[in-house]
Amino acid sequence: MHPDNQIQTVPPSEPKTWLVTGVAGFIGMHTSLRLLARGERVIGLDNLNDYYDVSLKRARLARLQATFNFGFHQMDVADRDGIAALFKTVKPHRVIHLAAQAGVRYSMSNPHAYIDANVQGFTNILEGCRNNTVQHLVYASSSSVYGGNTALPFSEHHNIDHPISLYAATKKANELMAHTYSHLFGLPTTGLRFFTVYGPWGRPDMALFLFIKAILAGQPINIFNHGNMVRDFTYVDDIVEGVMRVADKPATPNPAFDSASPDPATSNAPYRVFNIGNNQPTPLMDYIRALELALGLTALKNYLPMQPGDVPATAANTDELSAWVDFKPNTTVELGVAQFVDWYRRYYKV
Repeated sequence: MHPDNQIQTVPPSEPKTWLVTGVAGFIGMHTSLRLLARGERVIGLDNLNDYYDVSLKRARLARLQATFNFGFHQMDVADRDGIAALFKTVKPHRVIHLAAQAGVRYSMSNPHAYIDANVQGFTNILEGCRNNTVQHLVYASSSSVYGGNTALPFSEHHNIDHPISLYAATKKANELMAHTYSHLFGLPTTGLRFFTVYGPWGRPDMALFLFIKAILAGQPINIFNHGNMVRDFTYVDDIVEGVMRVADKPATPNPAFDSASPDPATSNAPYRVFNIGNNQPTPLMDYIRALELALGLTALKNYLPMQPGDVPATAANTDELSAWVDFKPNTTVELGVAQFVDWYRRYYKV
């Protein structure tokens, strides 16, 4: 994390029990380490599926299992009875729900995986929270919900009725489902729209991982839309800082909410959604140059057309996040990519 961002969140006076789903995932591991470092009890859940290299997931999990106050359950969030029993046994105070079937392109060929994990699984988490008086549910949404919207930067106040991938549609569905539970049962819910997260221990299906692997092997990297892509690349430590601050401040109704002109970002129920992005949209070619600089190598480049379900540009307006928890991500791409490269070389011994 950039030194300016190292502001410790203040834990509750009494340690709480947190249920973190997707705990062996990229963001799940980093978030759990932060919770454990401040003395919380973390119960982690993950199905350890083979969407990508399971050994990386197990290595992340091993880091958590080496700490005090961590428990792990290998389970699928789509397991209705299993999730219900887990909630009753664990009785979590707060839940950070990061488990999901990720990936825009994968949703083109495996749609049922997204319905099972992202819709059925999220229903099971909502029911667990509802029936066990959970104080706050924080869940991962995605910048992909903005879909066909081209008005940059993306704002939580924008309409998101035009998803262009099934993955995006399931994430919008999660936000709608959360609002229903906030309205009907008073469950405080906060959705976080993550923007292109990268960093140490990242996902092998993401661009940075694919790029570094190809460059070190002397193979060309695939660059879509002929390089004319812009992303709000967000370093994982900034994401975790945002998650922690939001999790510590349960959603509340907006007293200024006008039902005659409803604002998508808030509600008269205890419901919020926030962008977490770097607020510094970066051309893909600049991102690649940062990687080349950190590696001391030049990439061979294979330029390809735009992929179905993808968007040419993303950029996050983070004013609402800043107003709510006084935080704006600001790790530069150059610093973040260099830290990823350092981790990659150590982990893979290259």
